[in-house]
Amino acid sequence: MRGLLAISRAIDWLNERIGRMVLWMVLAMALLSAANAVSRYLFNRSSNAWLELQWYMFAAVFLLCAGYTLLHNEHIRIDVVSSRLSPRTRIWIDIFGTLFFLMPMAGFIMWLSWPIFMNAWVSDEMSSNAGGLIRWPARLMVPVGFFLLTLQAVSELIKRIAFLRGLIPDPLEKPENPAIAQLHVDEQVSR
Repeated sequence: MRGLLAISRAIDWLNERIGRMVLWMVLAMALLSAANAVSRYLFNRSSNAWLELQWYMFAAVFLLCAGYTLLHNEHIRIDVVSSRLSPRTRIWIDIFGTLFFLMPMAGFIMWLSWPIFMNAWVSDEMSSNAGGLIRWPARLMVPVGFFLLTLQAVSELIKRIAFLRGLIPDPLEKPENPAIAQLHVDEQVSR
């Protein structure tokens, strides 16, 4: 189990770094949107490329941060129901949902989106809008985003199984200080 928990920590590290980098795109999107609006209204100049770049950045935030969101347990849950269940029952529900819903769905979307990306890459697909951008970067974000989500699902499965075996604290509990929680996990794994 130590080896699997080490893999889980590596996946968590990867999604944490990617998530923190991509979150800066929210600021970049806001600045780009503001600059585009100012340019359009004050100087009567605009570009479809700038609008499409905003769209690409929004897609990057949404897709590439899905694993980051799962890492931080921020996906939508039915808390009214789950809060009344025992921690072990919630963990078993997570395991079931991850194995039978999340991972098959993410794998299916990766499988379906890869040929679409490859077609855009090979054909150098361009936007149909005047002055638009190439499309393959946006097409690539779909399989990459769902791959990162699948990796994080594997990490979450490992953590839930480790909890059921009594090796780590409840991964669904939100500690006040995440750094302290990670120290507790590392301490228990090293035993």
